[in-house]
Amino acid sequence: MIVDRGRSWWSSRRLRLRLTLLYGGLFFVAGSILLWLTYLITGQALNQQFVTGFRKIQNPPTDLAARPMVEDVIFQGDIENRAGNVLSEMVRSSMIVMILVGVVALVLGYVVADRALRPLDRVTEAAQRLSESTLHERIGLRGPPDEVRRLADTFDAMLERLHRVFDAQRRFIANASHELRTPLAINRTVLEVSLEEPAASEDLKALARALLGTNARYERLIEGLLLLAQSEQELTVRRPVDLEQVIRTALEQIDLQSRKRPVTLHQDLRPVLVEGDPLFLERCVFNLLENAIKHNVRDGEIWLALRRQGGDAVVTVRNTGPAVPPYEVDELFEPFSRLHGDRVRSFKGAGLGLSIVRAIVRAHGGQVAAVARPEGGLSVTVRLPHGLS
Repeated sequence: MIVDRGRSWWSSRRLRLRLTLLYGGLFFVAGSILLWLTYLITGQALNQQFVTGFRKIQNPPTDLAARPMVEDVIFQGDIENRAGNVLSEMVRSSMIVMILVGVVALVLGYVVADRALRPLDRVTEAAQRLSESTLHERIGLRGPPDEVRRLADTFDAMLERLHRVFDAQRRFIANASHELRTPLAINRTVLEVSLEEPAASEDLKALARALLGTNARYERLIEGLLLLAQSEQELTVRRPVDLEQVIRTALEQIDLQSRKRPVTLHQDLRPVLVEGDPLFLERCVFNLLENAIKHNVRDGEIWLALRRQGGDAVVTVRNTGPAVPPYEVDELFEPFSRLHGDRVRSFKGAGLGLSIVRAIVRAHGGQVAAVARPEGGLSVTVRLPHGLS
């Protein structure tokens, strides 16, 4: 935990550290150039003022001048040594001062970088909190109209547009739920009443039964579309859920022997807790099982397993069935997609089962993947984070 926090601290301040190192590097480069130029100028000044001047005094332009005395030579050498010592001492002192000032410059550079990037932290935190329930929040950055202020204002404008879009989507789903279900429910009632009418002819009853079947398919299609739209939104319910109990509840809703192709179910369930919406999770498992039953063979088999792996809840549903080309597996999670591109045989469903599964799993922060079994059928794996501390 301490290591993770340390990595998070370093990663969150990586740009600050890079800017600090950049400021410090530029300071030391500029200081080194300044020190080198000062050394050259000072050395040249000392040479002109002391060494060259002494030579002029000791060597007057007269014919009587002879070789300098030994004392003059020693004195000249002493002056040159002293000038060299002055330059060396100046260089050492300047380097020490430059290092100390450089350390101060690094600290000040970090403070300046932190202050300059603090508004960006607010934008980042707002983006991390961004969800369907927090679209009403705004950054509201104050200050001069600089680049960071324009970025924050642009982000606030984007949140406003997203808020309007999500509100419109919620209103559409609510209206569609009422406007589409009501006429179908009325049609179903009328058709059921006509089937109970004693005076109705057999042809009329056959037509009513055919229309009732069509009406039922449309009801399943609308229910699937509405559920898909709702499951793709943010979860409004998050609480600890016993996934094993959810799976057993979904199993109670499925009769494996009432199908034209009865199947055998093998279970391997273990207690696993996750965090999420129990109704959505129940529908997810139900769709997985229903898909495994529909696309199976006579006297086929289904293997259902629930286990904890790496801290996550893993649900695996494998079934026998027709061979599935590997290149068609990913397309099965798309809406209205069926095996071999079948979009006509609606008696097998609306083609939304696995799409709803993927939407529910993603809403819970999980992952779903499918693999074609070499002997036929699919192996679908759902991985859900436990989300419990």
